[in-house]
Amino acid sequence: MSYTIALAGKGGTGKTTTASLIIRSLIRRGLKPVLAVDADANANLAEGLGVEIRETVGQVLAGFNEDKIKIPPGLTKGAYLEMKLNGTISESRDVDLISMGRGEGTGCYCYPNSILRKFIDELLPNYPYMVMDNEAGLEHLSRGTTEHIDHLVITSDHSIKGARTVGRILELIAELKLDIRNKSVIVTRSPGHIEPAILVELEKVGARPLAAIPSDEQVVQFDLEGKSLIELPDDSKAVTAVEKIMDRILNNTAGL
Repeated sequence: MSYTIALAGKGGTGKTTTASLIIRSLIRRGLKPVLAVDADANANLAEGLGVEIRETVGQVLAGFNEDKIKIPPGLTKGAYLEMKLNGTISESRDVDLISMGRGEGTGCYCYPNSILRKFIDELLPNYPYMVMDNEAGLEHLSRGTTEHIDHLVITSDHSIKGARTVGRILELIAELKLDIRNKSVIVTRSPGHIEPAILVELEKVGARPLAAIPSDEQVVQFDLEGKSLIELPDDSKAVTAVEKIMDRILNNTAGL
């Protein structure tokens, strides 16, 4: 059975970088192939993984909702959509990526999203792990894109605003009654420690950070050069921190 890891947090907290490094960790541990799902409308997980996107799910759904959609003879609407969705999978040696992208059309997305959920659920048995990079609002989780999440990693940058956003995300999870088995809070881009004021703010919302990922000049340089974060060296400070985090997640010793 596949193990699903999802990420959430306000914009600019390093969700996508963290997702890329989690995928790197899974690959290096031989837990592959990994199914990566970029559920952020501002999709950039592909760059972090060094994978090329041919078409996003948003583009497929927009085309599906057009009034004059032409379905080949002998195909139902559901079968045609599933065929189109299969074309959105960007494959590489160790990780396959599905990018949600931004919707480009109008109309009801309820039926396409139910097909998308079925599509991902059918794909999951082929992958030991799925990693989903979400936007802050958890829109795709609230739509039921997947049956459940085994571990939700909530990222906060080293700021009071980031800590307060963690509280809003936890409130949303409780309000929507999402099926999330474990949750962890990670503080990103830290100066090597977490300021006491941020720890106090996190405590107010019932969150104790699992760990901090320090600012890493190697991550910045790889981004500037357009290199895949999968290729970061083992001595990268961010890589080292994420490896320790993954030790705890995979051994079920992490969670709120």
